[in-house]
Amino acid sequence: MSDFSEELKGPVTDDEEVETSVLSGAGMHFPWLQTYVETVAIGGRRRKDFAQTTSACLSFIQEALLKHQWQQAAEYMYSYFQTLEDSDSYKRQAAPEIIWKLGSEILFYHPKSNMESFNTFADRMKNIGVMNYLKISLQHALYLLHHGMLKDAKRNLSEAETWRHGENTSSREILINLIQAYKGLLQYYTWSEKKMELSKLDKDDYAYNAVAQDVFNHSWKTSANISALIKIPGVWDPFVKSYVEMLEFYGDRDGAQEVLTNYAYDEKFPSNPNAHIYLYNFLKRQKAPRSKLISVLKMGSSRCRKTRALTDSTL
Repeated sequence: MSDFSEELKGPVTDDEEVETSVLSGAGMHFPWLQTYVETVAIGGRRRKDFAQTTSACLSFIQEALLKHQWQQAAEYMYSYFQTLEDSDSYKRQAAPEIIWKLGSEILFYHPKSNMESFNTFADRMKNIGVMNYLKISLQHALYLLHHGMLKDAKRNLSEAETWRHGENTSSREILINLIQAYKGLLQYYTWSEKKMELSKLDKDDYAYNAVAQDVFNHSWKTSANISALIKIPGVWDPFVKSYVEMLEFYGDRDGAQEVLTNYAYDEKFPSNPNAHIYLYNFLKRQKAPRSKLISVLKMGSSRCRKTRALTDSTL
């Protein structure tokens, strides 16, 4: 996975080499799994013991993660890679996503991990688990955003946006919309910077028109990437706020109010107190009557109570 795990390798003798390679595929020696290793190579019991080994290894990883023992979890991960060769096709197909989730968690928190280690691991997992390519690409982009690498994150999202493999499904469509929306958020960030730059210029300034056009171009790209996602039932607070801000900036108050009203009142969307707060604040900026403002807050409170009562009744 990365250089930081080189120190995990222990001396391997000729007698141990066969058994250890069966376990890890990396020439690594783990005494705490030796009892399982010794049974893996025994004739007809191989398949059963293989499953026991990987199951035990997964339990060790989960326990290490719960205890924040990142070094120990990294050691176990090398052994868990053997699930990619499992004879059970279901387990083999599920393995890349499990390895990605566990491995990315370890690399995110391991004190000796670095950006290069994480990027290398992510790129490898995209190629191994092509069915999870979009999901891994999105999570990789979020990791890059967390570290302030906006250009790399945007490039990652652009590559994922144009990736094609397998059948088009509803879940895949939502993932693509989500990828496009996060790309839109990055464009919104650039738009905000350009808008700030524009606010510092006089309309008579020779650079004003060029910057104004740049602001408009970024707003158009952002709107195109976000608008599809916020029509899908879900909680999309940062995307809705960004989209509405741009609509207001260009004077499309009716469009902004329609987006916020649908987000707050559409029964297909989950109950969300923030949605009503966003609509309330928008109407307040538009100097709406006090009775209308109170009505928005009451409606928001009523929807939340209904949702809470429905949830309690199903428990």
